[in-house]
Amino acid sequence: MASQPSAVPWIPPVLYTAVLAGGIYHAAVSDGPVHASRIAGFAAGLVLLLALELLKRRRWSPSTPARVAAGLLAVRLVLFSAVAVLDGSGISRALFVLVPFTAYLAFGRRAGLVCGVGCVALLVTGYTLWVPRWWVRAEYVSDLLMFGLGLALAGSMAAVAVREQQARARLEGVLAELEDSHARLSEYALRVAELSTADERNRVAREIHDSLGHHLTAVAIQLEKAEAFRELDPPASAKAVSDARWSAGRALTEVRESVSALRDARPFSLTRALADLVRHLGNDRLTVTLHVTGDEAGYDAESLTALYRAAQEALTNAHRHGRATRIDVTAAYGESTARLVVADNGQGFTTAPTARPSGTGFGIRGMRERVELLGGNVDIDDSPAPRAAGGAVVTVTVPRSPLLSGSI
Repeated sequence: MASQPSAVPWIPPVLYTAVLAGGIYHAAVSDGPVHASRIAGFAAGLVLLLALELLKRRRWSPSTPARVAAGLLAVRLVLFSAVAVLDGSGISRALFVLVPFTAYLAFGRRAGLVCGVGCVALLVTGYTLWVPRWWVRAEYVSDLLMFGLGLALAGSMAAVAVREQQARARLEGVLAELEDSHARLSEYALRVAELSTADERNRVAREIHDSLGHHLTAVAIQLEKAEAFRELDPPASAKAVSDARWSAGRALTEVRESVSALRDARPFSLTRALADLVRHLGNDRLTVTLHVTGDEAGYDAESLTALYRAAQEALTNAHRHGRATRIDVTAAYGESTARLVVADNGQGFTTAPTARPSGTGFGIRGMRERVELLGGNVDIDDSPAPRAAGGAVVTVTVPRSPLLSGSI
């Protein structure tokens, strides 16, 4: 067992100094003969004890190995005995209270108790051998009682010191754990920040594609149409320019609505946005109809926005890639889920000349990510066999209470 670091290192030097001062003072005022050699030996023993404490503190601080502690205790015991023999005042007997005190600190409570009992037994044995009938002499009985009281006080101080050391060690352990936890939390926070940045980057990419991308695509299509019909059909060309102007204005409006939503402005209305979208998308070559059932009240803005972006993507794909002439949009608000269905009579995803396989484009992938974050589902059916009209059907459902509100 390793020695505990001393929580009260000042006690031994103070006691040594007090004993030295008391012994010298007793020699100075005593009426009996003064033996210079005894006084010198007495003082030298106490100086050696002081040097031993200094060596221990410098060489084996903050804790002392068990073998070294045992050796130092034995050396102290020898020096205590020598000083007691050379001391004519008897005050040096107080030094022996340090034996159980030091043993308690170094080896624990049991060792301190054993040493304390041993010191009392040693004192009683000395009295018995050299002081006849000492038990009837008040001064010796008083000395024994005071010595026992000193041992008790020393043991109590040692117990308090040990508990203090243990509490300090536990506190240091807790602080080390806190530092480790802080380091891990900092690492986790960095990872969360990186993931949040990636999520935000993906969200912005989806917003740009689904909103600005959709309207810019519509502007490009309408301008191409205006250019193609400028001489052949001036009214159709003028209408295409008007539709392109509306798409550009709608893109600006959606940007403003997104900013307003962040500022808690007027809530987004899916029904109104779908009606506006369908009304301006239809023309003499494309018929777009909208059917709405139920009430969108109770659905959060994230879910409604996800359905609107899905409608934009599906309408763009049907018109541009599927070359549809008729598109039916149905929005149904139920008690627990809202459903959007976009069905067209075009060429579908896999058969359209400019389309990629179903669900592989960035827009479809972004649509799935957006809806799945809310706990919803996207289903795309572009096999024309079950439907005489052919084309594709995109069905999107979202729950009334999204799983991760605010994640899109």
